[in-house]
Amino acid sequence: MARVDFYRLTRDPVERVLPAIATRILGAGDRLLVVAAPALQRQAIDEALWTHAPASFLPHGAAGSPDEEIEPILIAGTLDPSPANRARHVALADGEWRDEALGFDRAFLLFDNSRIDDARATWRKLSATEGAEIHFWKQDENGRWAEGP
Repeated sequence: MARVDFYRLTRDPVERVLPAIATRILGAGDRLLVVAAPALQRQAIDEALWTHAPASFLPHGAAGSPDEEIEPILIAGTLDPSPANRARHVALADGEWRDEALGFDRAFLLFDNSRIDDARATWRKLSATEGAEIHFWKQDENGRWAEGP
């Protein structure tokens, strides 16, 4: 059963939220595929993964690069259901749902208020789908995440 986590970004942009999610995934020994169609967003995510903590960075690379298979985090413009880095977690950083994400163990749909209607439609669709465990996360004004509606 695939787990899908909806992250409504009401305070921080995806570039600030994604490194925390990636840190937890890597800490558990897993790999991550990050998908964002806009090239500028992929570049911003790349920079955020380098600078999220002053003394470190999260190891990552771009899909199509020579070393993509060894990267713990792979950033791509499209969703490959069998990514080169063998990730079992996918973050849809551009807020666009892709049904292929259900082939991963866990999918993160990160969206802001401009994509709220799309996220609601996806929630309704997945609620009626067998084999999908869905969760909703919302950020409060202090930046903390709480599960619920």
